[in-house]
Amino acid sequence: MSQFVVSGRFQDRIGHRDFEKTIDAPNENVAREHVLSQLGSEHGLKRTQVEIEGVTAA
Repeated sequence: MSQFVVSGRFQDRIGHRDFEKTIDAPNENVAREHVLSQLGSEHGLKRTQVEIEGVTAA
């Protein structure tokens, strides 16, 4: 599996918060889905509250 760096921001109570996560995944789409799932689980966010700005290979 490859490593991808997914960056973006999500809506917080105060405003927007930036994030950058490194994910092991077979392709970019799977990395995006994994980050959306992880942020939803950790912060109680819906997918519409997360803006992914970029996915790059690490």
